[in-house]
Amino acid sequence: MAGRSIHLLGSRVEFRSNSPKLLSLVDAAYQNLPRRRNSTLAPQMRITLWLSAAGGRAAGAREPPPLSTLSGAGLIGAAPESSSFVIVSPKERAAIVAVSSEMLRFPYHTRYELIEFAVSSLSVRVQRLVPLHAACVGKRGRGILLLGRTGAGKSTAALQCALAGFELLSEDAVFVAPATLRAMGVPNFLHLRAGSLQWVERPVAAMIRSSPVIRRRSGTEKFEVDLRQEPFRLAARMKIVAVVFLTRRRAGRSLLRPLSNAQLLAGIADQQAWGAGAVEWRLFSKALRVPAFELRRGRHPREAADALGTLL
Repeated sequence: MAGRSIHLLGSRVEFRSNSPKLLSLVDAAYQNLPRRRNSTLAPQMRITLWLSAAGGRAAGAREPPPLSTLSGAGLIGAAPESSSFVIVSPKERAAIVAVSSEMLRFPYHTRYELIEFAVSSLSVRVQRLVPLHAACVGKRGRGILLLGRTGAGKSTAALQCALAGFELLSEDAVFVAPATLRAMGVPNFLHLRAGSLQWVERPVAAMIRSSPVIRRRSGTEKFEVDLRQEPFRLAARMKIVAVVFLTRRRAGRSLLRPLSNAQLLAGIADQQAWGAGAVEWRLFSKALRVPAFELRRGRHPREAADALGTLL
């Protein structure tokens, strides 16, 4: 079996696989990311990627498909060859990702729903991080957490911040050490609807249009823009110094409306069902004593980047 060794989310992850195609998805997700310092002290994690043989039974078969056993990183599993699944063992700091031939026909979903899920799930539990569905942008190690419901404009705001010289930590998932508010992410891709292109200059719009188009389970199609290229600047980690909730509401005199700490905690718990279930959530809530704001929409998304810049 071939392998990869990559520093991710504060850990050193060893990937082993029987499939070059699965390793190519690892490369697509994690090559050329910014690295943290002192990475030699990072905890070690192991993920086995297993591509099952092509098969499956035709409709009307008199027997179910046979089980296929697989093992790796101290774990043992069994499932029909047509199955795709993830097994995570935080105690062993290991995971198995089984991918069927049918699933591999959808490389985006294989990478995002299986491989990246295994990495994030294992990292959260091994390092006791709080996972947040959020974006994070900043400068010089100081980050702003961007939250908002679907359609609030997190990706568009992140793009405008990137074009204004901000560093990007993550567009979609942020992992926070609860006591210190040190945030980590995987700044590999930015997912943008076609409507976001009306707000950028032609060279940038052309670069985005040349990116692959992915289709979410919801049916939404987006450009998947690789951030590991010009003009983007990436960060391996940041200290959260402010939290901003994006909204569709139109701004009046000011785009930013201050929120109390009680409003901050209520809002983040309401929007972060996955993170709020983490064991470390109580410690995170106690440490989260940072300025918080609601960011309303201006005439141009660039105004959001300008407003966020004032917080840094």
